[in-house]
Amino acid sequence: MSYQLLKQDILFYQRFLKANGFYTARLDGSWGPKTDAADSIFVQRSETILRQLGSFDARSESNLITLAPKVQVLARKFVKLLQDAGNDVRILSGTRTYAEQDALYRKGRHGNTEQKVTNARGGQSNHNFGLAWDIGLFENGRYIAADKKYKSLAPQALSALPNLEWGGSWVTFPDFPHYQHTALVNSVADVRSLFEDGKGYV
Repeated sequence: MSYQLLKQDILFYQRFLKANGFYTARLDGSWGPKTDAADSIFVQRSETILRQLGSFDARSESNLITLAPKVQVLARKFVKLLQDAGNDVRILSGTRTYAEQDALYRKGRHGNTEQKVTNARGGQSNHNFGLAWDIGLFENGRYIAADKKYKSLAPQALSALPNLEWGGSWVTFPDFPHYQHTALVNSVADVRSLFEDGKGYV
């Protein structure tokens, strides 16, 4: 999702801002001066990270700004490392609201004929908390879908970047383009609880 779409679910965005230390008021789902001020500080922090670590293509940038600041740092280091090694890697997905996650979950279920893309409902994915991103690999401008290409990328990054986790190592439903920052707690349910209370989780 883009930063502008992230802001449309105000309660979700307030939780995100509060958990990352930008918003200190009540979680009320109403956009007022305090939410506006917190949003401005978050954008400034994101712009500082961009200047320090470098920018990428427009789609990657639209997803990077939806991530928690610590995750933005890791994701930018990740992309730069792989690009410096000669890989055309771009970030295709960042943070999703619960509603967006539920829409993805419906694919391949309940009469939907599309291919299943996730086993996670809204609130069950680290994408819902600004912790995770999905990549696309391109060759000569063409998107590459083959799993083996994504498997070959992971070792290049995992050994060099602490706090990086890879969806390709999951036993059930491995997700080879998926990467995420480690959280302060072990389960997604615990991350969700902290997120919804506006408490830090990364």
